[in-house]
Amino acid sequence: MIEKKQRIVSSDTLRQQRVPPGQVLTEKFPVLGITEPPDVDLARWRLQIKGLVSNPLALTWEEFLALPTVELLADFHCVTGWSRLGNLWEGVPSRIITERAGLKPEAAAVMVRCADGYTTNMTLDVFLGDDVILAYRLDGQPLPADHGGPMRLIVPQRYGWKSAKFASGLDFLPRDEPGFWERRGYHLDGDQWREQRYWGD
Repeated sequence: MIEKKQRIVSSDTLRQQRVPPGQVLTEKFPVLGITEPPDVDLARWRLQIKGLVSNPLALTWEEFLALPTVELLADFHCVTGWSRLGNLWEGVPSRIITERAGLKPEAAAVMVRCADGYTTNMTLDVFLGDDVILAYRLDGQPLPADHGGPMRLIVPQRYGWKSAKFASGLDFLPRDEPGFWERRGYHLDGDQWREQRYWGD
């Protein structure tokens, strides 16, 4: 008997108006990134959890897949102006990771590090949201490399650049620091409902 997974529904999908200001709908899922997808060897893959944690971790792919998982129904909003509604992701809730690692009281933010050199930041209140997961499946299929496979972060309450592809590390920090796009003019927080696309928004 196959155990039915818990399904989380992002609060954004329950809004009467689901499309944020300045966005247009698409049924496609455009592919954007700073590089071509990296060649990831799952036998060597590790999810490194370090920084302000009591129990630093280096999870293998098998150990990661053994963690409790959920399905997540969420919309996706790219800072370039498109939105794709009703995506079904599957993965590990961010809170499961922090429970295993044991966050120290002084931790206030996280830097997400990726296999292609990409980084992005967020405060802990965002990272620990009920609808934030480390996803390895999309719409019932293994996550394609073009969309961040084998695993990416999904943060529905922020523009898509915060949903980092090819995630391979979480570094917990005492303060919020800019990542790759944030150092190049993108907003530190990136709330799509406040149109926080760039510095000064």
